[in-house]
Amino acid sequence: MKKKKSSVVRIIITVVVIIASLAGIQRQLDKNKAANKAATDEVAKQNTAVSVRTDIATMKNIDLGYTANGTFIPKQEVVVGAEAAGRVARVLVKEGDFVKAGQTLAIVVGDKQNVSVANAEASLNNAKMDLERFESAFTTGGVTRQQLDGVRLQYETAKNNLRNAQIAAGDVAIRTSVAGIINSKKIEPGSYVSLGAAAFDVVNISSLKLKVNVDEKNIGGLKEGQKVNIVVSVIPDKVFSGTITFIAPKADANLNFPVEVEIPNAKNELRAGMYGSAKFGEGASVNTLVVPRNAFVGSVSDNKIFIIKDGKAVEKRVQSGRSFGDHIEVLDGLSAGDEVIVSGQINIFDQTPVQVIK
Repeated sequence: MKKKKSSVVRIIITVVVIIASLAGIQRQLDKNKAANKAATDEVAKQNTAVSVRTDIATMKNIDLGYTANGTFIPKQEVVVGAEAAGRVARVLVKEGDFVKAGQTLAIVVGDKQNVSVANAEASLNNAKMDLERFESAFTTGGVTRQQLDGVRLQYETAKNNLRNAQIAAGDVAIRTSVAGIINSKKIEPGSYVSLGAAAFDVVNISSLKLKVNVDEKNIGGLKEGQKVNIVVSVIPDKVFSGTITFIAPKADANLNFPVEVEIPNAKNELRAGMYGSAKFGEGASVNTLVVPRNAFVGSVSDNKIFIIKDGKAVEKRVQSGRSFGDHIEVLDGLSAGDEVIVSGQINIFDQTPVQVIK
């Protein structure tokens, strides 16, 4: 009997051990399953996050200096034309000569004009004799007042015709209306010129104008009469001083405003067509909030930026300001310290999970 009880006890102990072992195994399996799920969830979470690069919106002391490039144009450029048709008798200047306003540049033979003067003089003499005859007849009652007035009118007309013919005959001299340098000569002695034909190009470079374009973010700081430093690549050791003489009231299609800066050129150091740079706002600075240009989605004018908040991309509508090279001023919509996305925006939307990469 004792033997039977001992056998039952061993069986019970064995069963208990087996059950305990199975329970331990199950607990370990459950633990492993939970660990695997957590790892899987973490991997899935990482796989759904978009990789981006970021920068920080920062208050910076920015130099307001702004450079605009352009080419010099002459203060005046005039094409001098022939004021009468004829054959060129003499050319009195050559290319490169300095000429004064009103100076004669060439002489054109005006035979037709001289014939016109002679005809006009003959008509005037005839009208004068008619007038004297009618005035004598009027005193004796031979003609009426109306007839006398008609003859006087013919006499005045003849005088005007002679004056016009004399003016036309005097126009055989080709003169310049402005002072400057003969840039090109288009006629030679013996050549024939028609009325209005171009004969000379006269360029006045006593002062030059630098034409540049200034964008809308910088035009507000400019005004007519403002002094501007000018540098020229071919004269690197000298800085020229100019004055803003014109600011366009309307922007072009690219939102740029044409601006003209006049520069004195008494020594003729500068030439029309040279390349120059205007330095606006030198020495001025401002402390303002800026972000990298790459932070803007699309163009800067779209004013769209993403920042990171709680691991997600958050779309921000901002108000952009002036351009400072690789950085753009932000007037509204961001705060200093905001983490802005500068790379990877093409793959994200508002509230997209993101992962920052270095």
